[in-house]
Amino acid sequence: MIAPRRFLPSIASLRALEALDRLGSATAVAEELSLTQSAVSRQLQTLETQMAVPLIIRDGRRMELTPPARAYVTEVREALHQIAQASLRLRVQPRGGTLDLAILPTFGMRWLVPRLADFARLHPEVTINMATRLAPFNFATQPFDAAIHYGDADWPATDHMLLRTETVVAVCTPELAMRRPLRRAGDVLALPLLHIETRPRAWADWFAAHGVTQEPPQGTLYDQFSTITQAALHGLGVALLPDYLAEQDLAAGRLVMAFGGPTRTRGNYYLVWPKSKAQDSALGLFRDWLATQTGEEDTLPR
Repeated sequence: MIAPRRFLPSIASLRALEALDRLGSATAVAEELSLTQSAVSRQLQTLETQMAVPLIIRDGRRMELTPPARAYVTEVREALHQIAQASLRLRVQPRGGTLDLAILPTFGMRWLVPRLADFARLHPEVTINMATRLAPFNFATQPFDAAIHYGDADWPATDHMLLRTETVVAVCTPELAMRRPLRRAGDVLALPLLHIETRPRAWADWFAAHGVTQEPPQGTLYDQFSTITQAALHGLGVALLPDYLAEQDLAAGRLVMAFGGPTRTRGNYYLVWPKSKAQDSALGLFRDWLATQTGEEDTLPR
């Protein structure tokens, strides 16, 4: 059920409030919206009357949003963006539809994107828009139809499909590996360890899998695999990298295994979508196609 009309202000008044918060003056708002200053003032006064809440602090010609109004604008801005995106999708792709997809930066670029040419060939009527997100978010407040996610399949109010497991390898430069003999997993503790923000227990799990109970020391922290890979390539320490990401550097000799071989992590890669989007046609086509790409054998183009 749609909310009562008194809680659904006009788009024009919401745009005026959002612009005032962003631009800081009625003059700038009027210029951006191609309105007169008096028209902007009327839109804001109408909104205050409808909401029955003070929204504007007026000091002569100076106008400033109240704290509740600023909080309100934060939510309204996202809603206006979603309306604009929905209108754009309707206009640009009336037949096949559009899929707005959140992806993990490295996995999306290295695993998904090289495969998308096949999807585009099979379904040219569907447009896929992608944006990177490192952590789970609220589908209700973010303009996405689905997301590529790493971790457990525990995202609230969603369905999911397993894409692949994750296997990591401990790697470093040949020069770093030669600093001391690495005959046991515990010997790696003597080298600087590089940590990834999205896998806070990665090193502890790796050492435990190799029979080492000592808690690994803290080290430099990176937010993405692209940066931690570069740190490893420049000899700054030992990194735990997904095997699909380290493969080319290992084959070229730029990196070597510090110790051991591939080790399974506790998380997996999933396609996740809100239950409310389950019947979306573009999502259905993408999901069915993606199911053909999820075998354990990696057919990633080299």
